[in-house]
Amino acid sequence: MTNRKPVVVVTRKLPDVIETRMMELFDTKLNLDDHPLAKTELIEAVKTADVLVPTLTDRIDAAILASAGPNLKLIANFGTGVDHIDLASARQRGMVVTNTPDVLTEDTADMTMALLLAVPRRLSEGERLVRSGDWVGWSPTSMLGHRIWGKRLGIIGMGRIGQAVARRAKGFGLAVHYHNRKRVHPEIETELEATYWESLDQMLARMDIVSIHCPHTPATYHLMSARRLKLLPAHAIVINTARGEVIDENALTRMLAKKELAGAGLDVFENEPAINPKLLALDNVVLLPHMGSATIEGRIDMGEKVIINIKTFSDGHHPPDRVLISQGQ
Repeated sequence: MTNRKPVVVVTRKLPDVIETRMMELFDTKLNLDDHPLAKTELIEAVKTADVLVPTLTDRIDAAILASAGPNLKLIANFGTGVDHIDLASARQRGMVVTNTPDVLTEDTADMTMALLLAVPRRLSEGERLVRSGDWVGWSPTSMLGHRIWGKRLGIIGMGRIGQAVARRAKGFGLAVHYHNRKRVHPEIETELEATYWESLDQMLARMDIVSIHCPHTPATYHLMSARRLKLLPAHAIVINTARGEVIDENALTRMLAKKELAGAGLDVFENEPAINPKLLALDNVVLLPHMGSATIEGRIDMGEKVIINIKTFSDGHHPPDRVLISQGQ
């Protein structure tokens, strides 16, 4: 890039402190009313941008990238997951893609534990009962749930977030089990007192709670298929703060409705923001609006990583959080 300020197009509203710093450093085009950009708007954006800053609500597909002007060389994603970006097409066009890893681990792990407590203890049901005005007071058999102390937790995906969840779960008296593409280092297993299962199917059949922490890729699409969901004991609950596409949501909904599973805590959905109406009608689920990483601190940390990636790239260096290296680099 030349010495001129790079043209940076930001697709959604970011924290004020981040937007202000971006305005100082770059020729920045902000989305002040925070509306999700339509495909036509994204096509117009990439025609003039040197850098595009999308979020998970933007589908940056091959058609959009084919419309890009010659100056678009960096897609600095605001978020960790990049399954909404056509990476192969970006590579073909010599573009670098970056993300914002490692800043949302603790926030997402906190939300996972919140769901893990809320579902078996029926917190959403209790809150609705109080608000309805129908609560008549304490009784020995009212709103009975299940304790989590002594239960088995199966973690699918033992990366940073999975390990952060395991540390919290251990403190709540849960026995930690996990399935991962690769077994973690023995020291981590010892620290977490975690049991490794090479076979996901075998692990699922023995768990009381399953928590999903793997990315959405072609290999993990419907990883929790109808067949695998049926391996779970009927008393099991499912927690998902990763990506909705990892679970066959229709199959999960059917099993929850039939009480073939005890409950679920979902922060993500397969076709979000659309949610299966049958899922909405169930009492044995806790549903959240994809807010697992929604802390002020986390969003600012994400924005700072975006800025560092853009600044490093515009200065002619490799950005630190590359997920895709352009051809020739």
